[in-house]
Amino acid sequence: MTKVAKEFVEVSTQKSFDITHRGIINYNIGKYDVAVERGLSRLINLDFSKKKAHSIKWKVMENLDKLLPEFEANFQKKGGKVLWANTTEEAQNEILNILKKAKAKAVIKSKSMVTEEIHLNEFLEHHGIESLESDLGEYIVQLLGQKPYHIVTPAMHLSKENIAQLFHDKFGTPIDATPEQLTLKARELLREKYLKADVGISGANFLIADSGSIAITENEGNARLTTTFPKIHIAVVGIEKMIPSITDLDLFWPMLSTHGTGQNLTVYNTILSGPKQSNETDGPEEMYVILLDNGRTELLAQKEQRQGLYCIRCGACLNGCPIYKNIGGHAYDTTYSGPIGSIITPHLKGMQEFKHLSFASSLCGKCSEVCPVKIDIHKMLLLNRRDSVTQGFNSKTESWGWYFWKKGMLKRKLMDKFDGKFKNLILRRFFAKTWGDKRVLPDVAPKSFSSQWKENHQ
Repeated sequence: MTKVAKEFVEVSTQKSFDITHRGIINYNIGKYDVAVERGLSRLINLDFSKKKAHSIKWKVMENLDKLLPEFEANFQKKGGKVLWANTTEEAQNEILNILKKAKAKAVIKSKSMVTEEIHLNEFLEHHGIESLESDLGEYIVQLLGQKPYHIVTPAMHLSKENIAQLFHDKFGTPIDATPEQLTLKARELLREKYLKADVGISGANFLIADSGSIAITENEGNARLTTTFPKIHIAVVGIEKMIPSITDLDLFWPMLSTHGTGQNLTVYNTILSGPKQSNETDGPEEMYVILLDNGRTELLAQKEQRQGLYCIRCGACLNGCPIYKNIGGHAYDTTYSGPIGSIITPHLKGMQEFKHLSFASSLCGKCSEVCPVKIDIHKMLLLNRRDSVTQGFNSKTESWGWYFWKKGMLKRKLMDKFDGKFKNLILRRFFAKTWGDKRVLPDVAPKSFSSQWKENHQ
């Protein structure tokens, strides 16, 4: 077992028996479930919408080599600049070069999982550049020195009392401050930062090939301020976020919002097609889009598993997953947690180190059921498990264990050769630890089923 896998087992074991933590998560996901059920009820033909979204994303992945240059050409026509980054380090260095050229000292960021993926805040801090999160949830976890807990709701693991305590300690607000008061305090603190920031950095929910645009969806308006006030705007986007046409947004925006938060549409939906034009009063003077690979083409090359790239980051599979509900987002120790993180992370960051995530699943299929683009997530988990074995990343003990199990299961004589007492002894001697100290090993019956059948049916 790798170090990463051992840490996962330790943290998940601890979190699954943390009653307070589980109470907060189940309360917040319960509210989400009510909102999403109400939101999905407004869609006339949900299954057809999912199939259409799946079909479009399939078409994108089959033609990504054509759509990416099309996006680049159309974006550059409007004065934007496109940079390509194969790795985390390349993306970091491209951003640093832009900031150094602009002599930037302060950066304001809107919510972006891909900038978490490239560890941008830590990188900029290392180079003496202040990087501040403007999304309220991201701002809260940044104040705590933590990573986002959830793809959509970064501070899902915190109660309003936890956040009130944090603001009281950091800014002297009343210990019993309401969520509205805390939000106003955050607005007061952040508004000044938009005006002083030299550069705004965002992600994007979609890349639009035919118009050369990026689309951003949000509820707070912080992304609009981040991409408009500073003189330079940098958008860091994974290459899989592509959609062919601007008309596809009439499907993807509602599907993203209903599955993400239960809304018909989020409050702010923005399409950005380059820097400020000569006839415009608002917008940045320079706009860059950094197209990030970082292992995505490795997954694209896997014909059976490239479905993982269809994901629109709605977070529905996390909220439906019984494992996620019990161990939480931080236990995964990856940028993308939950079921979708478990299928893409081994391909993005290495099968040997992260294969354990594909085994951390009940395979109940809830993730596939709720996915708005019909990714067969539970099937992808099984394929990852298969790959980890065929690539030789399973232990010798595991291989021998399955070998003898298979031998025994295929031959009734071997199954019946030993009585229940001996089988229970083997279970307790060799499997008690892996079964878990919080669970009681089941007792094997003294006699096998076939033995009992023969006795009762002479």
